[in-house]
Amino acid sequence: MRDKVVVFGSLNMDLVARVPRMPQPGETLTGHGFLANPGGKGANQAVACARQGARVEMVGRVGNDGFGAELRAGLASHGVAGTRVLTTEGASSGVAMIMVDDGAQNCIAVIPGANAGVSVDDAQALREPLAGAGLLLLQLEVPMPAVQRAAAIARDAGCTVLLNPAPAQALPEGLWPSIDILVLNENEAGMLGGLASVDATNAAEAAAALLRRGPRDVIVTLGAHGVVWVSAAGAKHFEAVPVQAVDTTAAGDTFIGALAALLVEGRSMEAALAHAIRAAAICVTRPGAQASMPSRDEVERLS
Repeated sequence: MRDKVVVFGSLNMDLVARVPRMPQPGETLTGHGFLANPGGKGANQAVACARQGARVEMVGRVGNDGFGAELRAGLASHGVAGTRVLTTEGASSGVAMIMVDDGAQNCIAVIPGANAGVSVDDAQALREPLAGAGLLLLQLEVPMPAVQRAAAIARDAGCTVLLNPAPAQALPEGLWPSIDILVLNENEAGMLGGLASVDATNAAEAAAALLRRGPRDVIVTLGAHGVVWVSAAGAKHFEAVPVQAVDTTAAGDTFIGALAALLVEGRSMEAALAHAIRAAAICVTRPGAQASMPSRDEVERLS
């Protein structure tokens, strides 16, 4: 049974400052909290997936520094296999500078570091781990040529490809045929679909336009307004779980990791989406990234 998830992507150390509001340009603002914890969209999604009980392997790069050691340890502590996380000499590990305001909104600046050195050769090395995998998770915090090659290798291996096109950027035409599942937020959907804005009123229309580019499923996350899923069978809207948000930093990564974990179990897309929505709802009630991700038991108790 191909029940493993392979994640090819970024690892960052998140440096999180809690502030009453976002500062204006040139303004110095006194904050009221600080956290340093492992993150990066790739590693976050790997941990979220493992927290839901999936077998997960992470492939990526860190620097030869203290942050790199912490990032490896963070994966191991959640049961994510990290032997294929390589070290790039002469580069720092990736770092994300994050501000979270009292309204739970965040502002993030990412310094790629070793993530920028992830290469097509690194993607080539995916052939072995993908042989026993059911799903490859991709994001865009590593160079696009490596992402495109990884997707093509997964397609050739008969492995489902789930792409989270974040941070938002144009996708090469050659990548679209390799995408099975596209999961993106409203900003990314607007950018890829050429729309000024996407919200609950036009998310299904935006997703349908992206579906025509080649994916089998397009899923648009809308925060408190839920999720829209579009496939050849049509569109369906899923309501969000109402909660009091504290920190939305890792909500999207938690959703995607939980979705992937349920899909490799053989659950239907509808069941996997409902589970992923509950996982993300729990995540936003806690501060931090990987530290905020719920366990399988917690999500099922929310059912």
